[in-house]
Amino acid sequence: MKLFTLLATLFALAHSKGVSVKTLDEKFGKVIYVNIIYRHGDRTPIKSYPNDPYKYLYFWPVDWGQLTNEGKLHQYHLGQWLRSRYRDLFSNRGYDHKTIYILSTDVDRALMSAQANAAGMFPVGPNDRWSNIDWQPIPIHSIPEHLDKFLTMKVPCKQYDSLFIEFMQSEEMERIKDKYKQILSYMSNHTGDNMTVGKTENLYTTLLIEKLANLTLPGWTNEVFPDILQEIAGINFSIYTYTKELRRLRGGPLLTKILSFFHDKLNSKFRQFRNITIFSAHDTTISAFLSTVGIFNSLPPPFSSTVMVELRMSKNNEPLVTILYKNTTHEEPHLLTVPGCEEACPLKKIMQLLEPVLPVDWDSECSGGKSAHKFTDTSIFYTMLTVISILLVALSYCWHRNRLYFWNNGGYENLK
Repeated sequence: MKLFTLLATLFALAHSKGVSVKTLDEKFGKVIYVNIIYRHGDRTPIKSYPNDPYKYLYFWPVDWGQLTNEGKLHQYHLGQWLRSRYRDLFSNRGYDHKTIYILSTDVDRALMSAQANAAGMFPVGPNDRWSNIDWQPIPIHSIPEHLDKFLTMKVPCKQYDSLFIEFMQSEEMERIKDKYKQILSYMSNHTGDNMTVGKTENLYTTLLIEKLANLTLPGWTNEVFPDILQEIAGINFSIYTYTKELRRLRGGPLLTKILSFFHDKLNSKFRQFRNITIFSAHDTTISAFLSTVGIFNSLPPPFSSTVMVELRMSKNNEPLVTILYKNTTHEEPHLLTVPGCEEACPLKKIMQLLEPVLPVDWDSECSGGKSAHKFTDTSIFYTMLTVISILLVALSYCWHRNRLYFWNNGGYENLK
């Protein structure tokens, strides 16, 4: 089933074409709210490998894991593109805190990407100019990493760790390791590191960054980069959310938050709710989200890749959800289809389809509590009926017991 889902997703992406705003608006109705998740821009390597000829900092313009000038520029252009695509959702007055909210992980490259993106998104207008500097400050909010269960997903979760270890020791994982055993051995010999499936993600990204920096890669990399290494690294991204239980605990919190924003928007007749929420995050964030929804293609998300989760209102006044993925290879993003639904999925239906991966009480589930699914109206009715029945039985028992005691002790004679 997992293989079938992956092949179906790859086929859909391979044959999908970029779609314009006009096409989607005419077909499904206008966007009234959008959640945007993007990966930060280009960066330097976070960690090199022992035999890397470019493992010394003097090869790089900034420190390890920091945003490069190319990354800043790509994010700036992405901000311009998002502004153009969702122009109807922005305030005519320029930046308006009631219209948009930007949340970043508490990591330098993500925070800087959010700032560069916002600069492209909000050009300085006549009312925004505060000096001769062609720039205006835009608020970027963040959550400390140790408290962030949505984007960095680094809040400790005992149940997730237990399930992940269980999967890593499973027959499925053994098959994956056996499949790539020879190629991992080849890379171990040349990198000077004991390569595992988990380490391929960093190696792939490091070689990609060096290639983008016009550095000559060692000859041995021709056997594995980019195709084979990209394939294994993509599988490693999938491993973190390989099962339904892993998806629920890892990608579930962000998905739950995004869907709750849709309900907030629809119920905002008497309380204004914003039009845009932006998450400046990482490749792990994007892969976890797409995998939790069931539409991840098992390929490493590129720098500045972007997921747009749109809430639309159809001509029949039905709220629809469309999900698009801009992976930087097309000018227009791919329209993705949630398994079991249409391209534009009714909000009510998508909630039903994704209910198994939406945690009700994440903290409780992480501590080992059972995954309590949301109650339906029917289950609530029967629960209340059971409680009332128990209370009636208890009251009846107490009444009969007191009545028996009353007559056994003289009844009305004792009342005289």
